Amino acid sequence: MKAKLGQFHFDPVLLFVSISLLLIGYVMVASASLHLGIKLTGDGMHYPVRQLMHIGLGLVFGAGVVAVPMRVWEQNGPRLFIAGLLLLIIVLIPGLGVKVNGSVRWLSIGGIRIQVSEVVKFFSVVYMAGYVTRHQASVQNSGVGLLKPLGLFSIASVLLLLEPDFGSAVVILMIAMGIMFLAGARLSQFIVLLSVIGILAMLLVYFSPYRLIRVTSFMDPWADPLKSGFQLVQALISFGRGEWLGVGLGSGLQKLFYLPEAHTDFLFSVIAEELGFLGVITVIGLFSLLVWRSFAIGMAAEQAGQRFSAFIAYGLGIWFGFQSFVNMGVNMGVLPTKGLTLPLMSYGGGSIIIMCCAVALLFRVQHEFAEQNAATTPQQRMGARHRYG
Repeated sequence: MKAKLGQFHFDPVLLFVSISLLLIGYVMVASASLHLGIKLTGDGMHYPVRQLMHIGLGLVFGAGVVAVPMRVWEQNGPRLFIAGLLLLIIVLIPGLGVKVNGSVRWLSIGGIRIQVSEVVKFFSVVYMAGYVTRHQASVQNSGVGLLKPLGLFSIASVLLLLEPDFGSAVVILMIAMGIMFLAGARLSQFIVLLSVIGILAMLLVYFSPYRLIRVTSFMDPWADPLKSGFQLVQALISFGRGEWLGVGLGSGLQKLFYLPEAHTDFLFSVIAEELGFLGVITVIGLFSLLVWRSFAIGMAAEQAGQRFSAFIAYGLGIWFGFQSFVNMGVNMGVLPTKGLTLPLMSYGGGSIIIMCCAVALLFRVQHEFAEQNAATTPQQRMGARHRYG
């Protein structure tokens, strides 16, 4: 399914899903933050206005991304990933990184806090798509083909853990391994890598007191409902109060200083309380559509012979799907607490801008293969499907 606006081909379903998530997210951020703005700044519209600015900037940057040909992204993937590593180092330099709630994850640029890990996720997709395109045979036939990029991703993960940002480290590793798996890496190699990563993750949890507390409180939040289990208990209460249709937009109580980070990491709980089961299913459905369209666009690009573009779309689909799954899982109490936002919905300048850029890159992928299809004959398209499908 595709449409054409001027000379640009776009996917109507992808456009509908991305706009819907942005709009629903904006409305819910406004609902979740009015009281907080009054308390902290005396202005109830402080956070809604800033979020509207973030969305506007995201659309502007997204327009810039969609104008860049895919060959330019492919050529500059390694440089972008190195730039991401440098940003991770810069944010750890005292005086440069912004510290919030004990973590140093942000750089302040023009009054907007940019979460460096979000930029690194974006660059990770571009780099890995280029790597598996250039080294297809090595990835499919040799363990060395897997270890080379994972060495760079291990460096990025260590830098993220120093912030600390365990959740983002897991996301970039999932992006890297997911793209390599789809590129044809052997299943046996993945089982070994996943086992190693699982053991390392358990060791990190065991030897890190605050991570251990998060895991134990996740397993039984009611054991300490006023301290370590407080966030999860309040999130579960939100889901319980929402029932089928919710208590009504703006009528939620948990966001009123009971539920921490209601407009950021726990926005999904506010949706559950105010819009109920219907709102929850709607958001899950929209993210499912987003992931489906990402993979559908990737498959179409691969059939057209555009392997780099295909792996970009696959990588973005993995990113959207995994991060939204983790965020919603944390809110519903099925995963330990992680500092991951709900893509395209949670409050935050860096998150919204980068996610808009990611969706814009997906639009670019769709445009280029649609443009190629429009310029080729049916026989040529059948030949491409035979070679790549």
